[in-house]
Amino acid sequence: MKKTMVLLYPEFSEYELSVALSILMQGQKPMITVGLTEDPIKGESGLTCIADTTAREVNLNEIDSVLLPGCMDVITLINEEALVDLIKEAASKDMVIAAISSSPTLLAKAGILKGRKFTVGMPEEGRTKLGIFEEKNYSDEVVVRDGNIITARGKAFIRFGISLGEALKIDFDEDWYIEPPQKKVFSK
Repeated sequence: MKKTMVLLYPEFSEYELSVALSILMQGQKPMITVGLTEDPIKGESGLTCIADTTAREVNLNEIDSVLLPGCMDVITLINEEALVDLIKEAASKDMVIAAISSSPTLLAKAGILKGRKFTVGMPEEGRTKLGIFEEKNYSDEVVVRDGNIITARGKAFIRFGISLGEALKIDFDEDWYIEPPQKKVFSK
């Protein structure tokens, strides 16, 4: 079975990956983590990770999908050629690509969002200033799937993970992630 490539970069958002990673695990979908270098990668809440491989070394013939978390300052990543080139190459192979929060910015930089509906965790002023988004295709929805591309805003990390599992057609129990309505309990 082919793997899902999980891209990790400095200050990546750990919580945005939590449900997607759990769903991949539940569906027994193999994963490979990919960093920009071999150095440890510290997430935005301080979790340090060591990627399995680097953007320059990963074998895309073993990959069928890509998962991108948001990060604190995505602008620092848009000129990382190895990362942008890897995303472009993955898109050329019609992989499922799922990007949340600020990371759809990397898809826009790679030209993948041209002609596609998308969302991103960035205000209109920021999108316009960057000049890489097609504003007419922006959606206020918190999760948008356009073909094999899934984009989401960070607050929709549960729905985002579920959308990735559905796109990959893996077996998982959505009820693990949906909280039932609860009566408010007040203490005195």
